[in-house]
Amino acid sequence: MLKVDGLRKSFALRTFAPHLPGRSGAPRLTALDGLSLELASGRVLGLAGESGSGKSTLAKCLVGLLRPDAGRIRYRGSDVGAARGRRLVGVRRGMQLVYQNPYSSLNPLIDVGEAIAEPAWVHGLIERRERHAFARDMLGLVGLAPELAARRPGELSGGQRQRVAIARAMAVHPDVLIADEAVSGLDVSAQTRILDLLAKLREDRGLGILLISHQLRVLARLADTVLIMYLGRIVESGPASSVFSAPGHPYTAGLLAAQPGAHRRSRRKVPALHGEIPSPLAIPSGCRFRTRCPRAEAICAAVDPPRIELGCGHGVWCHFAAPRGVVR
Repeated sequence: MLKVDGLRKSFALRTFAPHLPGRSGAPRLTALDGLSLELASGRVLGLAGESGSGKSTLAKCLVGLLRPDAGRIRYRGSDVGAARGRRLVGVRRGMQLVYQNPYSSLNPLIDVGEAIAEPAWVHGLIERRERHAFARDMLGLVGLAPELAARRPGELSGGQRQRVAIARAMAVHPDVLIADEAVSGLDVSAQTRILDLLAKLREDRGLGILLISHQLRVLARLADTVLIMYLGRIVESGPASSVFSAPGHPYTAGLLAAQPGAHRRSRRKVPALHGEIPSPLAIPSGCRFRTRCPRAEAICAAVDPPRIELGCGHGVWCHFAAPRGVVR
């Protein structure tokens, strides 16, 4: 359904910023550096990483809010970057983004029903006279009372607003839903309802979902496959069950150790993550995680780590990783 190959995106700092030693011209912030992924129909792909890893930049590139510097995005086999006219409209309809903050993603001056029905009307899926009934039906789809269509977003809770945002995205019958930290600002009960809703949409409509979150327990609940992202690159990928039960990269292990919950006590002790993620203006040479890695050696600074297959589709980019059953 969706395939990304070698995606790169950087930003020139146009506001004042001191030049870095040994560099000329305006500094550039690297957000994505050769990122690749695939998402199939009816599957949930989880993407995790700290703030500053490039997750939201990826989401905006996928839906066309940002234009990548290099690489290719293919939706249903078509090159998104080359799409024009009706093809571009079809791409925008087929991939919908649910934003992180439900308090800013909805216009506070527009009724909930109008916000939900407007995309479908713009794309010619409904007539103007059908908008009210359509909005009520979509509210029912996401488990909200039809009467909420007459309310403004400010009258709803955070969880209700996020379900309205999902209803608005689903109004144009997309194939791919990109949920960018869509549950991070909600309480646990609201998170559970949203995740249950996404699971139902996947099952009922064959929806492909890219679920972006820094909360690994959220991904463990819903994702089939997981990508772990650090400073614009994937450092570990594989089936969610394998990645979370036996992480092969020290960054993934550190993220798991930092997650709150009782599961931490039953997990073997691993070194916690220390320090801050490096600036994307000055990415470390070689393995970009080496400045925080307890296992780093000289080779880590000199050579980019290759992908090591751990088995069953589980791979990791680390010089000291080894396939299952092999000791290094």
